[in-house]
Amino acid sequence: MNGRLPSPTHLRAASLTHVELTWIEKRVEHWLRFGQRADEQILDDRRSISSFAPGTIFAFVRWASDDLGTTVSRIDIVRAVAAGSPFQTLPFVRPGGEILLRVDSWPRVERVLQAINAIETLGLDPADAAPEYWRHLHHRITVGHEPRAYTREQHSAWLKRRQVMS
Repeated sequence: MNGRLPSPTHLRAASLTHVELTWIEKRVEHWLRFGQRADEQILDDRRSISSFAPGTIFAFVRWASDDLGTTVSRIDIVRAVAAGSPFQTLPFVRPGGEILLRVDSWPRVERVLQAINAIETLGLDPADAAPEYWRHLHHRITVGHEPRAYTREQHSAWLKRRQVMS
């Protein structure tokens, strides 16, 4: 230890959740479907790091292929956690987060993307949707059942509940 206090910038960066994004056309494509970034660092023309404040919800899509075809097709919807809070680990997400939805295989990923599109059709930001909805979507898709659609009424109830919890 050098006896110096950490800089405010260092403390702020330590409290953020960092997501490593990569785009190598038709090989490795890691991207964000939604989420309000607190910071973004461009590493080079193929890689960047997006950072999220605690409590922020984001969708992280991973797709990869080799000469034989698709090897990875996955979407995770994650809530960034505060420093010192418990979290689940997830590749390319540091330190990790609260995983609200984790789906793999293209047909399931596509269903999640359709649900996100439906929320946007309501004029809502998917990052503001109730976390319980993402869990519901995860469970229903995992067992092969049709999920319920997110509604304005459900969103209004979530906003009121969030306001009371604050």
